[in-house]
Amino acid sequence: MLQVQIVPVTAFSQNCSIVWDKDSKDAILIDAGGEPDKLQAVVEELGLNVKALWLTHGHLDHAGAVGKLKALWNVPVIGPHKDDAFWLDQIQEVSARYGFPIPEKVTVDQWLEGGEVLTLGEEKFEVRFAPGHTPGHVMFYNQNYGLLWTGDVLFKGSIGRTDFPRGNHQQLLDSIQRECFSLPDETQFISGHGPLSTIGYEKQHNPFVASQAG
Repeated sequence: MLQVQIVPVTAFSQNCSIVWDKDSKDAILIDAGGEPDKLQAVVEELGLNVKALWLTHGHLDHAGAVGKLKALWNVPVIGPHKDDAFWLDQIQEVSARYGFPIPEKVTVDQWLEGGEVLTLGEEKFEVRFAPGHTPGHVMFYNQNYGLLWTGDVLFKGSIGRTDFPRGNHQQLLDSIQRECFSLPDETQFISGHGPLSTIGYEKQHNPFVASQAG
């Protein structure tokens, strides 16, 4: 049985998801964006065995704790798409600019293209390539539980910013239409910031994309 605990990290209140199999206690972290000691403490309190760190994209508030946790747990970093390598390469510089603690460098073990299937125990997670907020953004979808991790693509009532280097507004809208709105309306999604929502709700009420919903 799949379990999820959301742990907000950094001054940007980024939703890091700790996802685990209830029986085996094997776990992955999606977007370990900062405060590695806090995340380590939660993992230890839950008694979990972390197997990998997954990334939706390369921004500081989604990847800031990854370098330290990778070394701590000796686990692979999976994702995002290689087009976000330039963001990960400058994560220390960006951290200094924001006045954040300087994180350890992030080394990716497996870049994703979209279409791959990642596993945690018996559960399968489909990788969905969704550029726009960043050029290499990916999302993770578990059909069995109807759960989608959207990173900074889609939020409750909003969408991701596209004013960063290599952001593209139309590309983002296309990604939402193709990779989010193609899923069942009852699909619940966990975004990078803010509360959970459903695909159906956003099709009806999200002012940025509702008019696009087919």
